Amino acid sequence: MTIHATAVVEPQAEVHETASVGAYSVIGANVSIGPNTVIDAHAVISGHTRIGADNHIGSFSSLGTPPQDSHYQDEPTELIIGDGNRIREYVSIHRGTVSGGGKTIIGNNNMLMAYCHVAHDCVLHDHVIMSNVATLGGHVEVGNYANLGGLVAVHQFCRIGSYTYVGGMSGISLDVPPYVILTGTRNRMRIAGVNKIGMRRNGMAREAINDIDRAFKIIFRASPQVLVKEALEQANREFPDSKEVRVLIDFFRESKRGVVKRTEDS
Repeated sequence: MTIHATAVVEPQAEVHETASVGAYSVIGANVSIGPNTVIDAHAVISGHTRIGADNHIGSFSSLGTPPQDSHYQDEPTELIIGDGNRIREYVSIHRGTVSGGGKTIIGNNNMLMAYCHVAHDCVLHDHVIMSNVATLGGHVEVGNYANLGGLVAVHQFCRIGSYTYVGGMSGISLDVPPYVILTGTRNRMRIAGVNKIGMRRNGMAREAINDIDRAFKIIFRASPQVLVKEALEQANREFPDSKEVRVLIDFFRESKRGVVKRTEDS
């Protein structure tokens, strides 16, 4: 264990013997830090926060601080961070609220670039990239391999589907379906098409990508007279064995806020 002489680590904190804590960092009493995790200088980690193995936490980051929720009354809610994450300088991640399930969860192998913010009760799955100053409101869920451009802002309770690319400076107020490229703000959000490059880069099979592309045309390119429910049923009939298409269909059916469906040519 390497703890700089100027770091403040509460005696009750659990810091693995292979972890390191940089100069002037502050580690609270209820924090657990796993193997080979590196905490750079001036980081503050507080609250009931669990950090797994092989993470790198940047300078001046603030993890596990109280949620920005007027109903929060200092309950012992949690921040849980998995393995292999890169959390860069000045990132802030708040722990959960009682009403939101009590946990903010960061999965594995994610990259959160400088000045990103993850609010209370958010769930980031695995291999997510948040570019500089991307911001998530409370209760947001981000799927595997999603990529958020710089200055993206996501409204509370929205979902971002897996393998989705959200262009920089977009403002998201509805659920963004999996596999798509999207840009814009609020009533000007537009889906440009299927994120084929992102899916290929992350190892998805060509056949699966082709199925997604064809299902996309059924759902998103249907005539205005075709209801979304009917388009989803058609996609389900034509691709009954595609688990990837099933994810897209279920995403629509499970949405509570509504799903972005407007495309660039609509």
